[in-house]
Amino acid sequence: MSSMLLPLKRYADFDGRSTRREYWMFFLFQFMVSIVINVVSLIGASMDSGFVAGLAAVVGVVFALAMLVPGIAVSIRRLHDIDKSGWQLLWGFVPIAGAIIILVFMVTPSTNGSNRFGPAPAPL
Repeated sequence: MSSMLLPLKRYADFDGRSTRREYWMFFLFQFMVSIVINVVSLIGASMDSGFVAGLAAVVGVVFALAMLVPGIAVSIRRLHDIDKSGWQLLWGFVPIAGAIIILVFMVTPSTNGSNRFGPAPAPL
């Protein structure tokens, strides 16, 4: 659980390195919260409760905006962990191929030992 929330503690820290585990656990955390928000929205819509569905939509937007900076930060630190520049994250703007490139980067094993972005992160 601590690795899920570690990127929130390092909210806007774009320096250093993050392990694959830290990146994917944070991704899983965001996914699970989004599922809960969507289920609440669907329940509200099925009960014809515009208030509940609308509230869930607002909470979803606020959550997405709140996770934007930590998500970018942990992604850049993950790229640093494989000895790539954070600017490589811009590949995500290239349709289809960019998503595949980013996915490959995010599943690539960490660089052993220190690299130009600092020492290897301590295991969680």
